[in-house]
Amino acid sequence: MTDRFAALTALVLSGALLAGCGSMSMGKAVAVANLAPTGAITPNPTLGKATFTALDHGVRLVGEVSGLAPGSEHGFHIHEKGDCGDNAMAAGGHFNPTGGTHGKFGAAGSHAGELPSLVADASGVARFNVEDHSISLADGTPNNVVGRALVVHRDPDDFKTQPAGNSGPRTACAVITRR
Repeated sequence: MTDRFAALTALVLSGALLAGCGSMSMGKAVAVANLAPTGAITPNPTLGKATFTALDHGVRLVGEVSGLAPGSEHGFHIHEKGDCGDNAMAAGGHFNPTGGTHGKFGAAGSHAGELPSLVADASGVARFNVEDHSISLADGTPNNVVGRALVVHRDPDDFKTQPAGNSGPRTACAVITRR
């Protein structure tokens, strides 16, 4: 009976270990941002979640934001400070470790904090799945976004007004935290 118990225990522990590995994204660093509404506009039903997963060269960002006006477009950025206080104004400007200029996501020389604009569907939900090769989740790197803020703006980003694209008030914010 002892051998049977030992075999069963080993099987259960092996399964738990394998299940744990799957939740760690196969050893890749993972961070999350749970977006909550700011008081910048009222009423403000904006909520969302973003998951950041390390890639060999960059980060995959996946998630959704709800509570937006149907068919609306919104600036979406990583900001330099991990502080959502004062209606997310405490988050500072766009994350910009290389001193670039404001522009479209992926454009040469633009801020590392640039993300594609959010576009809400007919239900007011914007979904995103993007690879960003200008940011990292690695400690000690200048482009690490862990501990910084993810911000949704009320208005579309014009991609030219410096330094932030004239995206209006910050309507939702979250600190990016390692999971």
